[in-house]
Amino acid sequence: MQQTNRAERTLLDMGRYQWLVLFAAWLGWGFDIFDGLLFSFVAPNCVPTLLHIPLGTPEAKAATADWNGILTSLLLIGWAIGGILFGRVADRIGRTKTLMLTMLLYSLGTAACAFAVNMPMLIFFRLVISLGIGGEWAAGAAMVAEVVPEKRRVDAGAILYTSAPFGLMGATLLSRWFVGDLFKESPELSWRYLFLCGLIPAMVAFVVRKYIKEPEQWKDATAVRTARISDIFTPEFRKRTIGALLLAVVALITWWSCNAFISVFTTALAQKEAVVRNLDKLGTVGLVETWKLTANAAFNVGGLIGTLVTIPVSKHLGRRAMFAIYFVASAAALLAAFGIRWAPEQQLLMYFPIGLSVFGVFGAFTYYLPELYPTWLRATGAGFTYNTGRIVAAAGPFIVGTIAAGGLDAMRTALFMVGFAPLLGLLALLYATETKGLSHTTTHPEQTGF
Repeated sequence: MQQTNRAERTLLDMGRYQWLVLFAAWLGWGFDIFDGLLFSFVAPNCVPTLLHIPLGTPEAKAATADWNGILTSLLLIGWAIGGILFGRVADRIGRTKTLMLTMLLYSLGTAACAFAVNMPMLIFFRLVISLGIGGEWAAGAAMVAEVVPEKRRVDAGAILYTSAPFGLMGATLLSRWFVGDLFKESPELSWRYLFLCGLIPAMVAFVVRKYIKEPEQWKDATAVRTARISDIFTPEFRKRTIGALLLAVVALITWWSCNAFISVFTTALAQKEAVVRNLDKLGTVGLVETWKLTANAAFNVGGLIGTLVTIPVSKHLGRRAMFAIYFVASAAALLAAFGIRWAPEQQLLMYFPIGLSVFGVFGAFTYYLPELYPTWLRATGAGFTYNTGRIVAAAGPFIVGTIAAGGLDAMRTALFMVGFAPLLGLLALLYATETKGLSHTTTHPEQTGF
């Protein structure tokens, strides 16, 4: 671990270099989310264009809901493969190198989507993106865990995940600007320009490579032992691997089944309201983009607050109690949001409690999963448990998308049913390992009390 001179210590007992490392990982994960979710914002224009279906027609709406579910599910599968693959790579060649490689991969893949001329091309580019996104999380989370002081891992891990709401909000605002303002009269082209913004992380990757060094803790640990995926299923780690995987599956199914359809749901809601208000084409586009921005902003603000709240809850009540509270809150928020017929504007604001719980709980994974494994196995273990769950979670958006193709009411019903998924997390907690109070700095499992 990089040592910090006491005289140089700043906020949270971390020096400038430690904050720089945290900031680099924060940017990586924020752009991760930014690139990964751009498609959900442009799907209503992108899908019909590539399928040669007139925009705004019932056929376009059904195709958008259906393909949004399919592509989100494929994204999750690729994400899982990338997380497992690059998690192992990060334990072998280093956190910094892997972080840079994965950021380049997903940024170039996103930019390439701008040149897709059909759905197969878009699917291929999205799979490239997903491999990079999955790998970035494992490398970034492990790097932060090994550089910051051990007593600040919870704080740093939660702060790391706050980049997700900012990344999602960045995608929301750019979508509003490109689709709703700058190119509102050319919806068939606006989404292509938006995808080009995916190149931004590539510039950040070069900065990371120049200023961030490999953690000394990783260098020392890998000199002793090299990680294999089979190591996380040895008797020392099998129970915590299964428990972590179950928690990730529940959280991921809920988040992706919900978030992937925010823009699609609010678009359908706004289009229905536009008919009631007798708005013209441009007025409808304006209402759609405004409501998408409102719903996503509510979701992101809730997610940001929820992420930070995991810090005191985890420290005082423990990790398992924290997960239980968030899973119950997630179920309550989703069942209330889609089980009650709210007025349209109120429906949009219900995404705040959803973000607070469904989004907020992910702030814990960035510190909980690295806590489960020693340094030599950390990226492999965290990458596998967090990302393998996406393969199972991929079924969620696909099922919701299939149902959502039936229209607004069908989409509302599907999202209401998603509200029961977090309750399964309470059963998963029976297998979860409590890490509060354990030491995680040594390199051998037998020395950690594991």
